[in-house]
Amino acid sequence: MIYCRTRKENVMSYNIPGHLKGLTERQVMASRKEYGYNQMNAVHKSTGLELLVRIVKEPMLVLLFAISIIYLVIGDYGEALFMLLAIIAVSAISFYQDNRSKKALEALEKLNEPLSVVIRDAMVVKIPTHEIVVGDLCITEEGNLINADGRIIHSNDFSVNEASLTGESLSVFKSSDAEDRQVYSGTIVVSGLAIFEVERIGKNTRVGKIGESIAAVKEEVSPLQLQIRKFVKVMAITGIVVFLMVCAFNFYHTGDLLNSLLNGLTLAMSVLPEEIPVAFTTFMALGAWKLMREGIIIKRSAIVETLGSTTVICTDKTGTITENSMELKQLYDYRSDETFSEAAFGDARVSTLIAYAMWSSEPVPFDPMEKTLHRVYEQTQAKDLRSEYRLFYEYPLEGKPPMMTHLFENTTGERIIAAKGAPEAILAACRLPAAEKDRIRNAVETFGQQGYRVLGVARSVFEGNRFPEKQQAFEFEFLGLVVFYDPPKKGIDSVFQHIYDAGIKVKVITGDNADTTRSIASQAGIKNTAEVAEGKEIVGYTDAELEQVSGKTVLFTRMFPEAKLAVVNALKRRGEIVAMLGDGVNDGPALKAAHIGVAMGSKGTEIAKAAASLVITNDDLEKLVTGIAAGRRIYSNIKKAIRYIISIHIPIILSVSLPLFLGWAFPQIFTPVHVIFLELVMGPTCSIVFENEPMEKNTMKLPPRAMTDTFLNGRELFISIIQGLVITAGVLFAYQLSVRGGGNAEKTRAMVFSTLIFANVMLSLVNRSFFYSMFESVKNRNPLFGIINGLTLALLLAILYVKPFSVFFDVTGLTLPELSAAILIAAVSVLWFELYKLLKRNQKSPL
Repeated sequence: MIYCRTRKENVMSYNIPGHLKGLTERQVMASRKEYGYNQMNAVHKSTGLELLVRIVKEPMLVLLFAISIIYLVIGDYGEALFMLLAIIAVSAISFYQDNRSKKALEALEKLNEPLSVVIRDAMVVKIPTHEIVVGDLCITEEGNLINADGRIIHSNDFSVNEASLTGESLSVFKSSDAEDRQVYSGTIVVSGLAIFEVERIGKNTRVGKIGESIAAVKEEVSPLQLQIRKFVKVMAITGIVVFLMVCAFNFYHTGDLLNSLLNGLTLAMSVLPEEIPVAFTTFMALGAWKLMREGIIIKRSAIVETLGSTTVICTDKTGTITENSMELKQLYDYRSDETFSEAAFGDARVSTLIAYAMWSSEPVPFDPMEKTLHRVYEQTQAKDLRSEYRLFYEYPLEGKPPMMTHLFENTTGERIIAAKGAPEAILAACRLPAAEKDRIRNAVETFGQQGYRVLGVARSVFEGNRFPEKQQAFEFEFLGLVVFYDPPKKGIDSVFQHIYDAGIKVKVITGDNADTTRSIASQAGIKNTAEVAEGKEIVGYTDAELEQVSGKTVLFTRMFPEAKLAVVNALKRRGEIVAMLGDGVNDGPALKAAHIGVAMGSKGTEIAKAAASLVITNDDLEKLVTGIAAGRRIYSNIKKAIRYIISIHIPIILSVSLPLFLGWAFPQIFTPVHVIFLELVMGPTCSIVFENEPMEKNTMKLPPRAMTDTFLNGRELFISIIQGLVITAGVLFAYQLSVRGGGNAEKTRAMVFSTLIFANVMLSLVNRSFFYSMFESVKNRNPLFGIINGLTLALLLAILYVKPFSVFFDVTGLTLPELSAAILIAAVSVLWFELYKLLKRNQKSPL
């Protein structure tokens, strides 16, 4: 057995032939220098300059450039300089957010790269796939994706699916002795294990030459993205219409084209909700990055949104609910009709049963049960015969339920023919009286009810080399049962309780039998385990019947890939948002079909990881709960940010337009300078600040939202508009209060501007929750609120009372009573919403 002596996190152990040493470090470097890295042509990634160019093309920046040019033309160089500084500030904020998102996604992409197992310097190590070089000895096994072209030099029960290259769906058996011993990048290992010498990598592989690349897969646009794009498009069109109206109206009354353009552009700036798509991108990318730090790798950042909508979790049993330790607990010997516990495994009466259970396993085991059988054989047998026999013929695991058969032979021609599999499959292949079969079935049922995993073991004798086409054609002698226990993971019951509390249903979809599954599910805290549906029944149902069964049944046993896929699709047709958990090759189709495919990162196969949209690195199901909570938090915070944007945009738009259209004393109360200041305040608040908002305490006690819901329903949109209109009323009241008090344009502008800034600060605090009071929300620690709002108020005081700023913003300082009036008006126009939330809490009905 070869062990890796360094890099402890990559230690691997295999029964590898001793003569296979692999490349030395010097040979690896030489090969890499000649052939390069194992990569296709790299996908183009945006540089910092390209990000900057893309930002400059944004509508808000285009408006700012246009306003700057107008100020230059009319000779107002101070305003033009401010617009230039505003362009730099807006670009810097956008660049920071885009670059942060880009780095988060690059980190995710790096984690998503699969690892490959190679032999180097007589050590078995895991390396990033792009580091494979020509000449490497790669080890691949069931469930792996082959990552280079090469030639098999050692194998056990090895078959591959080459459909990605040939279109042929049937698997092909290959070995070092076969005529075709080539393996190709992009193909899938269906069974067994092989060691192959790498001959071609990267773009020189067969898949590389025909131009296929996983990186070329197009990312789907999520429903929320589509809704937000539609909303922003409507607002942008509205902005263009209003811009034209204001320009025409102003030009009609003044005849001043440049001034009319300035007024129109000012209003267009106030209408355009460019913060929304920026906030969405920031929320999703940073959400995925934060989950990555929790050990949850998100393949596509937009999947974070879907996580929070999960209504059904379909989970495998082994390795997901259980520890996948597969310890051999008991042996049932058929001839003596006795059951032996662990302490009696050395008893001579079970020696044959243990030996044949081992011989029916892979010579180089990779399955936890087979590894256990090899270990128990080594510990209990008087003589270890494994080195004297070679596997010369085999029947892979197949059938429903499945079984497998191995044929070994030594140098003198003595043979060992051993089979193991599901007890039903082994009994069907053995000639036993019906009464004896019933007795064995009773034993299997008893073990299953205790949560044990049971396999039947049999042996046969066969002369000659014309072996039967099907393994079931051998005349088998039934030897007994090997009984494994794979206990539920510690704390798994509390994990499922959290899932149930969140209004999410649980389905167990496994290849194990009904008794074992029901016992383990009950121990794990899964509810409603009385009814069971089996895979063979599933495939016979009509779509309508399957939808009904998938809705009411919790346990699905003896499931195979087609049956798993059928259940997932039936749940989707019922309108459920399905998260499918799996780790094996057989889970691939269902993982791909589910809204959220979740693969286990530690024990999961590469095929499962490739098919999944989310990978839990440490196989801890509780991480899925963390992911769902994060999805709900992010979606809730996006809604808060968007409702804040809508509510604060309304008073800005109406403060700019109504004095003009109504012919009030000071029609141009705000200039582009004031609007851009407000935009600079709102930008970080709606993206960075709200993104950092913790999850509200009721979030995981609410039922999942429907995916068909828009990001703002009619009621929510109505409330946000009312908030905006009430703030508008307060701001315009401040306007009239100042005018009626004899205030000039500078005083009135200062009152209106200050009232709007105070209202903005209070609105951001009130909108932290649409159910709990702002005093309750303060307990949710988010220091960014204090930083951004404190900075905003400090800048407002500087604008009002520091001469250069007040002159530039064309305002005058407010007296203490005037400042108090502005604060009071803002408070009344915003804090009324706290009374509304109190009413909702009394009705126990969160928005």
